[in-house]
Amino acid sequence: MSRAFRVLEAVGQSPRGLTVKQIARRCELTVATTYHLVRTLAYEGYVMRREDGTYIVGLEVADRYRELVLACRGPQQVQDVLRRAAVDSGYTHMVGRFINGRVAIVACAEGMRSPQVDDLVAGFDDGAHATALGKALVATLSADHRWRFLKEQGMPAYTPQTLTSLEALDADLAAGERRGLHIEVNQFRTGLAGAAVLVVADREQERRVALGCTVPAADMMASAKTIRTRLVATAQQLAEALREG
Repeated sequence: MSRAFRVLEAVGQSPRGLTVKQIARRCELTVATTYHLVRTLAYEGYVMRREDGTYIVGLEVADRYRELVLACRGPQQVQDVLRRAAVDSGYTHMVGRFINGRVAIVACAEGMRSPQVDDLVAGFDDGAHATALGKALVATLSADHRWRFLKEQGMPAYTPQTLTSLEALDADLAAGERRGLHIEVNQFRTGLAGAAVLVVADREQERRVALGCTVPAADMMASAKTIRTRLVATAQQLAEALREG
């Protein structure tokens, strides 16, 4: 089993794909053993063979990750709180937490007034530096830990307004901590803004929980105080739901 995990990890770290011989070299296995492991993983759907003979991660991995995300969502009351907030405000609300060292959305309820963004759904675990939800969680890391986290995850520019330097992000996080609300405007998608607050500030990283909402960029500029008031109230309801769960 451990050898199969080594093979899967090697493939997962190589988005361009690997041949059986390349996998064997990286995992320090014989080609025959590697071929057997890869064939088994492919049969189970954990890796896929492309036309050029290389292997990439299969859809089964994504399915298992989604199951993990759903397991971390918490009790049904969490989804109920998000749904009520989405209906009352019209804005999409979501819960995020650290999963396997990454910031991931674990629950989401869509609001009619929020711009439609296909990426921001349960299971999404990229762009922590460019989303308000990600910022609320990244802000809980120590300076050294945050530097390592962002170096590993990267800080790609989703829009011209995305913060792509550690210094700029640190200043933005500090401002968010002072105001008690982390925000982003046009940093993840043009025309989209987000706001987020921390719900659970636990010593254990994996137990920290944040609540965020997405709104039209124009709404954030005009109604930031109202959005903050509603978000804080929803965060209190969410914290209670998590304690009861």
